[in-house]
Amino acid sequence: MERLIKKYLSRLGVGSAKVDLILPKKTYRPGENIKGCLKIIGGTIQQQVSRIDSDLVLINQTKGTEKVVGFKTILSKRQINSTEEHEILFAFKVPPEVPVSSDEISYRFDTKLTFNKGVESMDCDIIKIL
Repeated sequence: MERLIKKYLSRLGVGSAKVDLILPKKTYRPGENIKGCLKIIGGTIQQQVSRIDSDLVLINQTKGTEKVVGFKTILSKRQINSTEEHEILFAFKVPPEVPVSSDEISYRFDTKLTFNKGVESMDCDIIKIL
């Protein structure tokens, strides 16, 4: 009975696997190659990962807008067991035409882990473009 409850809670996102984008630094230049890793940490039950998406989002504080200026998608059919940890290499090239960070412009990576049942886990990492 307890396993069944955990299974349904994980479908709602409670106790599901988590994703964490690990970057070597917090500042980058336009056109720079970023190399890091995606750490996946298993939840309370075994789950099937279907994809990982990481979007570089430009935030315009003055206009109150957000725009995806680059993205990386990793398709995966990886099984994540309870409390198991996996690391996947992450590589991303900062678009050369992006404006530098300022009081008005900021950036973040939104990383989303999607499971085969449609449940998602999110991570957010703020970076600066110099």
